[in-house]
Amino acid sequence: MHKESRSRYNAHLIKLIIALVVVGVGGYFAKQALSPDTMGQYGHYRGADIEDQKNIALKLGTNDSCFQCHQPIRTIHKDGVHKTVSCEVCHGSYGNHIGDNDEKIGTLPVKRGDEISQLCLRCHNKVIQARPREFIKMVGYPEHLEQMQVNPTHNCSQCHMVHDPLLWIRQAREMMRMPEGA
Repeated sequence: MHKESRSRYNAHLIKLIIALVVVGVGGYFAKQALSPDTMGQYGHYRGADIEDQKNIALKLGTNDSCFQCHQPIRTIHKDGVHKTVSCEVCHGSYGNHIGDNDEKIGTLPVKRGDEISQLCLRCHNKVIQARPREFIKMVGYPEHLEQMQVNPTHNCSQCHMVHDPLLWIRQAREMMRMPEGA
């Protein structure tokens, strides 16, 4: 006597669907339990993050932040061709130098020797094609030194004042009574 047996052809699919439903429901409750209270307050963001961001100490400052202590450079920099360049581009982060209570917490590195030329060439290297040449003077290095008939071991700061690169050039032209374009 044969017992009619029912096919178990769909049993594996039913088990899979039940497992997916259990995982989905468990995931939903886990998300509810583990998500911060303000999650989703402003779309897909945590509302309390705005307050958290306000409380993070500033790392960057403005040039005016630097000029509060570095007065002699202020006049040179503000009148020079680098007046639109942030002090931090060359000297590093304000937050690594001045702490929350406006006290000095560290010394920013001062570039010397070949480091100065490397720093200048980050913006002024003729090889960089993405720079707006009508605003930024581009030079080939060391060709520029040869063209100016300068010792090829010189660095940029031996002819240029780094905070106003044309200051010494203008002063030399005035002393020699040379016209501006010469």
